[in-house]
Amino acid sequence: MTTKEIPYKIYLEENEMPKAWYNLRADMINKPAPLIHPGTHQPMTLEDLSPVFCEELCKQELNNTDPFIEIPQEIRDFYKMYRPSPLVRAYCLEEKLGTPAKIYYKFEGNNTSGSHKLNSAIAQAYYAKQQGLKGVTTETGAGQWGTALSMACSYFDLDCKVFMVKVSYEQKPFRREVMRTYGASVTPSPSETTQIGKKILEEHPGTTGSLGCAISEAVEVATSTPGYRYVLGSVLNQVLLHQSIIGLETKAALDKYGIVPDMVIGCAGGGSNLGGLIAPFMGEKIKGNADYRIVAVEPASCPSFTRGKYAYDFADTGQVCPLAKMYTLGSGFIPAPNHAGGLRYHGMSPVLSQLYDDGLMEAIAVPQTEVFAAAEEFARVEGILPAPESSHAIKVALDEAKKCIETGEEKTIVFGLTGTGYFDMVAYEKYHDGIMDDYVPTDEELEKYFETLPPIA
Repeated sequence: MTTKEIPYKIYLEENEMPKAWYNLRADMINKPAPLIHPGTHQPMTLEDLSPVFCEELCKQELNNTDPFIEIPQEIRDFYKMYRPSPLVRAYCLEEKLGTPAKIYYKFEGNNTSGSHKLNSAIAQAYYAKQQGLKGVTTETGAGQWGTALSMACSYFDLDCKVFMVKVSYEQKPFRREVMRTYGASVTPSPSETTQIGKKILEEHPGTTGSLGCAISEAVEVATSTPGYRYVLGSVLNQVLLHQSIIGLETKAALDKYGIVPDMVIGCAGGGSNLGGLIAPFMGEKIKGNADYRIVAVEPASCPSFTRGKYAYDFADTGQVCPLAKMYTLGSGFIPAPNHAGGLRYHGMSPVLSQLYDDGLMEAIAVPQTEVFAAAEEFARVEGILPAPESSHAIKVALDEAKKCIETGEEKTIVFGLTGTGYFDMVAYEKYHDGIMDDYVPTDEELEKYFETLPPIA
């Protein structure tokens, strides 16, 4: 084994499920900038983070040195209910397109939550239970994370309070009911139940909400309720760590058959799915073992990577959370109510932001009507109704496969199918009825929020 190799194989069980998460930050040459305290503007310490997050998760958040972190046996036992998840060769899609490209997708929708979010939800609930907490609070956009966390909390007998972005609360009532079935309380955000929610409603009457708003409310409740901590479904280092199980399984399956992808594509909102999928591939790229083309796909209505600023900004609209250096549209930016609710976040993971700024990956923004056209094209051939979020990756994967028809190149394309869209039928209905729009913010609109970024170097 050379020093350049990522020794992930020694952390695989016989069924090729990882026994350890891969911490990409340990291998990054340029580490992501630290979270900083909103009051002192100093890097956040374990003591600073512990009142908000579970202590073990705080340690994972700050760990830039250990490349592998062992997955506790109880979490691995839970994973075995639905992992390893399938890596599928899309033979039917390739034939239908008439492309020489080889297309693979990692399908994360084969659990009751319907998405990859359960990978981190069960880990965060486990650490909360180990700490002796009564419950946790969180936000959710389209509802996949809230659903996953409600399942995990039910498993460990923890209370779960979910603040759901108001537009999704109204658009996706069935996902809300799944959360309630698993025992969670679900509140549309912004709400009148928190001080921050009231303030946001005063400043933005009638707002449809955003992930940034919901985060603020969830943090307020967690920090003011004894025995509770806040947990987050994306963006943070700890979440990307847990989601690395996606990429590790993908890499193991491809290596087993000697398959080397040319491209790895994932949808990008806060970064959990994308960061998890690309982790071992990016590790190889950083070490000089391979030169994969890695692509993040985001909605044109919320273009953090492609039109955002790389700067320190608040992670939430209420400006109570730590500041993160990331590609951001400004914490006050409230995205249009597009139907990929999980991608309606104003910022991006600090890890992915650093990699993007270093030129190690690229980003593409796509309009939602084209996303749904791609989703339908995929569903009619492959038999899976994809989530709107996942369909952003499908859109670019199809585009690349169609380019291969023209060039004759036999590229190998891997993308993340993060979840199913069976609770997103209102969105599909609007697409079919021709009343879905492709709102894109103007430069003038974005500049208004850029001007409010904290003056931190």
